[in-house]
Amino acid sequence: MTLQPAPTRAEPLVVNTESGLAISGFDPVAYFSENAPRFGRADLELSQGGGVWRFRNVGNRAAFSDHPEVYTPRFGGYDPVAVARGASVPGHPQIWAILGERLYFFYDDQARAAFLAEPGRIIDTAERKWPAVARSASH
Repeated sequence: MTLQPAPTRAEPLVVNTESGLAISGFDPVAYFSENAPRFGRADLELSQGGGVWRFRNVGNRAAFSDHPEVYTPRFGGYDPVAVARGASVPGHPQIWAILGERLYFFYDDQARAAFLAEPGRIIDTAERKWPAVARSASH
């Protein structure tokens, strides 16, 4: 399994349509540094890749700014199990896993369990289907 790049601006990102917040305001770096979903602060925001990202501290914001390809959820926050089926289903930031140094979000606990049971197969299939799913996903 190879490390895949983060979504580019042309790829969809799960963003709250009312607030503009990416991943519901959770700090994407905290999943790696604290091994937990943590809300970011409104006074520590960064607009990038079609969404507004929030961070718990200045260091997390700097880490994301320097390496968004590391911290942006793979598939823009869409559930990789759904992507592997050819569908764009937003993942939930509190149902997550880090695998291969990438952050993944899932629609529900069953999708997360299915992913963890066969991550290589699901990621490989999702990677193949992602270009078509990304084109059809709402931006």
